[in-house]
Amino acid sequence: MVTNAFNSTASMIAEVFLLLSGHESSLFLSGPALHPQFSPLLHPGEQQCLESLAQIAYRYRKIVASCKALSRSPSRYVATVAATLNHILKEDYQTLVVDTEAKVLARDPNLVASASFVPLSSIRAVFGEWDAPFATLVALVEQLESETSWKPGPLIDLLLARSHNGVHRISDILSSLAVAVQRVWRTQLTAFVIHGSLSPTDPLASETYILEDGSMPSCVSEQSRDSIAYVGRAIATIKAAQWQTQLPRSLASEHTKLLQDVLPEDQHAFDRVIFQIRTNVSEWLWLNVLTQKDVEDAVDSLGNYFLLRNGEFAQSLIREIERLKLSRLTMRSGPASMIRDQDLNLALLRASLGTTAQHDPTLSLLRFSLPEGPLRPLLPSLTHAQYPTSPSISATFPTDPSLFSSHLLGSTPLTLSYKVSWPLDLFLHKADLTTYATLFSYLSALRKTHTRIHTCWSSLSNSQRARRRWTGLGEGGTAEDLQVRKTLLRCGWGTVRDMGWFLDTLLGYVMTDVLEVEFVRLKEMLGGRGMHTSGSLQSLGSGQLAPATSTTSIASNSHHLDFTTLRTIHSEYLDRLLTGCLLTNPVLTSLLLPIFEVCERFVAQVERWGGDVLPALLFEGSLKGGDEEVGAMVKERQGVVTEINETLQELLESFYEQLSLSTSQQPFTATGTDASKSVLMNASLANHTTFNASKGVKGVDGVRRHVERLLLRLDFNGAFSKGLGRKRDRDTGILAAGGLA
Repeated sequence: MVTNAFNSTASMIAEVFLLLSGHESSLFLSGPALHPQFSPLLHPGEQQCLESLAQIAYRYRKIVASCKALSRSPSRYVATVAATLNHILKEDYQTLVVDTEAKVLARDPNLVASASFVPLSSIRAVFGEWDAPFATLVALVEQLESETSWKPGPLIDLLLARSHNGVHRISDILSSLAVAVQRVWRTQLTAFVIHGSLSPTDPLASETYILEDGSMPSCVSEQSRDSIAYVGRAIATIKAAQWQTQLPRSLASEHTKLLQDVLPEDQHAFDRVIFQIRTNVSEWLWLNVLTQKDVEDAVDSLGNYFLLRNGEFAQSLIREIERLKLSRLTMRSGPASMIRDQDLNLALLRASLGTTAQHDPTLSLLRFSLPEGPLRPLLPSLTHAQYPTSPSISATFPTDPSLFSSHLLGSTPLTLSYKVSWPLDLFLHKADLTTYATLFSYLSALRKTHTRIHTCWSSLSNSQRARRRWTGLGEGGTAEDLQVRKTLLRCGWGTVRDMGWFLDTLLGYVMTDVLEVEFVRLKEMLGGRGMHTSGSLQSLGSGQLAPATSTTSIASNSHHLDFTTLRTIHSEYLDRLLTGCLLTNPVLTSLLLPIFEVCERFVAQVERWGGDVLPALLFEGSLKGGDEEVGAMVKERQGVVTEINETLQELLESFYEQLSLSTSQQPFTATGTDASKSVLMNASLANHTTFNASKGVKGVDGVRRHVERLLLRLDFNGAFSKGLGRKRDRDTGILAAGGLA
């Protein structure tokens, strides 16, 4: 028969095996379609078997051609996929082709029927197991070719996702490809985490050691990503800074060995290894690079100069800046009358003379800057400004973190910065320094206004004593203006007294109940965590590797210190300071600034009047050649002082009312940390989360108690609460006060 003759022809069988090996064949025009001239010679079943074998061969050629193109890809990960896939095809598929052809030549009874002919169905059955894998691999290589660049993260995710297949061979092949890419990625990771080096092609991180998008597969947890960036940045920075002490070789060798035993697809084991590496590196850094003393010195320095804990230096600095402003105002217009950055930095050094800051080396790290450039100073404004006093207006009043930055100079923002160098930048970030600058602007504005009010009080007292030498127990003047002068003097004294009392209360609350309490709390936390170190830490300090410690035992050690934990403690400390200082409440902040400005305006008016609210007796009626009415100047000043006093009282009442509401309505967010940044893993994660939650609740309660103390200070004699009660009664009327409305 023709069919038997065809099947028994050795050349035809050889043609089929050449086709399966990836060669072109004249049996087919294009793709798996059989040539029309051969179709009449074949049985439909045989034709179907041939076309099925041709489909397998066509897909194989497609995969081989794509692998050849992908192997020239600039991405080492894509090239790894091509090389691994070629190896799998060579070891499995090509070996199957050679072995099957050898069995046919050896007349294997499983393939050669009656030792005389080879059924195509037998060959089809042998290669049928590659039908589904080749279809999957064709789709894979087409997807790889469709994109110009592949990051390791998405590529590993793609391979792992496709490996979750019910067909064993497909799952095995794709798993092998995923493992190969992960090994190349692990080599890059080892270079970054162990040696701090980055590849010029496909780097895992940028030049600033921030992980690139797509550099991490999704199977790497957020904790491990943060740890990888942290450890790589620390090691790379140490090498770049050419620090005298480098990471011990034994520790690097042990970390390399740990990484060689895990792949990121095994998330549990990978997270455990990364956590152990981070722990060892952090402990070594704490003992050899950035020690507890360095951190405590930085905290002390920032507290002394940014939080104004060095009171004598803060007062001296405010005086020097005021003196600089006056000296520039007395000069003629020109470049010499402008205030520049160097003038302010010189004032900073002059302010330290005669204080405890004079011999402090950290003073050289402080720098003043004018973001808007040099300026000519301006005197405080004497015009009446519209300030928000009602809650509805205060709620919409524009607020800004740098709202108080222009108060010290009075006309333009002034920023105090702190120079952070290696290794202190492991602890202090740019966001922390920005928060310190915001706190300095607020505290210096408060301290300056407080100082100005006390100076005004002294000026009024001196003027009063000088006047009483001539007027006795009265205020002088004719019978017509005696009562007016008395009323003006009492109103002036009452206004400056209320200003001084409010600023004394606020400053005492901020410096004592907030800054001092939180600062001592931070120092206790740093001291408690830093003074206790285990024997493994001491061995790290001598260059020996600490024995491996289980995650649970590390987590149970309350004195374990990690730099992320250290930064978290410091960030929570700054958050509590901002909240305790009322800077996180926009309504209260929008009321504090107008209060400061009203105080400044009153002091400026008194200075303009020669240091006293009452005009000299000889001045009245003499300004316009005697034509002015006697007492007109007193009445004019009475109007100014009354307006300032009324504005102040409205602002103070609104401030107290909003502060009272904040304890019940305003949420206190004393902690701004992300729970995902926790470094405790596995079994200790739940305990650590519970601990952080309880600590956060205590922090919120502590901030709330701060605000309650301020309320008690302000309403110690019941003036505000009684005043608000009377105001409500007046507004609601008799029926509402009796509960009938």
